[in-house]
Amino acid sequence: MVRKLKYHEQKLLRRLDLVNWEASGGNLAEVRALRRYRLVRREDSVLYKALARSVRDLARRLRDLGPASAAFRARCAAALLEKLHGLGLVNSRQSLAVCESLSAAAFCRRRLPCLLVKLRMAQNLRHAVTFVEQGHVRVGPEVVTDPALLVPRAVEDFITWVDASRLRQKVLDYNQERDDFDLAA
Repeated sequence: MVRKLKYHEQKLLRRLDLVNWEASGGNLAEVRALRRYRLVRREDSVLYKALARSVRDLARRLRDLGPASAAFRARCAAALLEKLHGLGLVNSRQSLAVCESLSAAAFCRRRLPCLLVKLRMAQNLRHAVTFVEQGHVRVGPEVVTDPALLVPRAVEDFITWVDASRLRQKVLDYNQERDDFDLAA
């Protein structure tokens, strides 16, 4: 017989079923995605999956509309593709086929730490998440400390270091672009 778990043990093992582990909440693909994209909260992954599922469902419904509503279908498809392209989730605005293959990984690739790696501001995702959490990165004029921020295409060019960041000073020193006037201010 096994003793009853204490409160703190139950809290630690709340998502783990030791008897039937294959049927427990998380599967291997989800755990792999959590590790690959450095997702801190499992709820983010669930949210991204639900959003991708709803976009795929909407694209399927638009595709299945009859020929009588061709103008409405074209207008809605163009609006959906424009929205998804503006968010950076799809690369082309050509057809709904790209919407039907949208996955949760597309949302994960638009998170701020992934874009920091893409812009070569960080070597890997672990460092990028650390930089964001410590407040070294700003998007536009706002300092961001939440790594779950989804960055649209229009704002992607405004990702920079915070002015008072030590990392920014190190980069400027390395590139020999540091100005003494900036240090006095």
